[in-house]
Amino acid sequence: MNNNTYVAIMAGGIGSRFWPASRTEHPKQFLDIMGVGKSLIRLTFERFLKLCPAENIFIVTNKQYKDLVKQHLPELTDNQILTEPSRNNTAPCIAYTAFKLQSLNPEANMVVAPSDHIILKEDEFIRSLQTGLAFTDENDALLTLGIQPSRPDTGYGYIEVSSAEVRAELASPLSVASFREKPDRATAEKYLAAGNYFWNAGIFLWKVGNILEAFRKHATAIHDILAAGAYHYNTAGEQAFIDEAYPTTPSISVDYAIMENADNIYTLPSEFGWSDLGTWASLHAECTKSEDGNVLQGERIHSYDVKNSLVRVPKDKLVVMGGLEDYIVVDEGNILLIWPKSREQEIKEVVKKIQ
Repeated sequence: MNNNTYVAIMAGGIGSRFWPASRTEHPKQFLDIMGVGKSLIRLTFERFLKLCPAENIFIVTNKQYKDLVKQHLPELTDNQILTEPSRNNTAPCIAYTAFKLQSLNPEANMVVAPSDHIILKEDEFIRSLQTGLAFTDENDALLTLGIQPSRPDTGYGYIEVSSAEVRAELASPLSVASFREKPDRATAEKYLAAGNYFWNAGIFLWKVGNILEAFRKHATAIHDILAAGAYHYNTAGEQAFIDEAYPTTPSISVDYAIMENADNIYTLPSEFGWSDLGTWASLHAECTKSEDGNVLQGERIHSYDVKNSLVRVPKDKLVVMGGLEDYIVVDEGNILLIWPKSREQEIKEVVKKIQ
């Protein structure tokens, strides 16, 4: 393992599309959403142990989740848990982490990844990261992993590269021509047919010096606010500085702040069984199903003429269901959700109204 390799796992989201299992006080990264006996953040942490030692893995989360992180990842020290006092999107979170790692090791070569993705082929994933890290170690490059699309998915953003580059060097990092927002079905079908578009996995690799220089050029306010406390990082004064300075940073994603503006952006085409696990339907798609296409998480579920549905209920609850097709049924705490799978994008707005 390379001692200059570090991992930052972003774990501050609230996972509102997984309501009612995921709630603000206990979001989805801390849930055993896969029904395997481990939370998503635990699975993510263990996956990265194949890349670097535990002491080189850092978690960036909201202040209110610090105790949950320590509960799920007892191997970490307090200094490895970066706590944000406000939710300012991914750009400030990444800049904060880069400044902290630069203070520890100016040669740090880092991976930034979400805490709640599914990776089915972990060995392939690690190989892609090692290839990418070798590239960013030798080049002034900001690299993102591009997933080979298997279907015209409208739920992901896309990365465009030149078709000539794809034909020449599919297994090597390619320069990015543009980032595309989540498309409609017809556009997604065009992207798939073209062959030079990849899903944007939101997994980034770069040297800390290169990403901080990108912030200096393209997100100056974020850079300057967090650079002002450089002497506080990895000291007893870090949290007090962050508590005061961090909420004043612009709230913006790293995609908008950096990736769409810098001219040294590359993507590494990859295929390792990836899903961002953003919705109940994506969980249904990734899990092992019964002959009727159901995913049943519970020990006392009796289903009759139920097809292509996801059912998640307490283990000790007796549930009898009949005549449902393409539904999401989630019984969590004091809330029961019964919702058509085809309309699951509405759940987030419904939750806002209920709250």
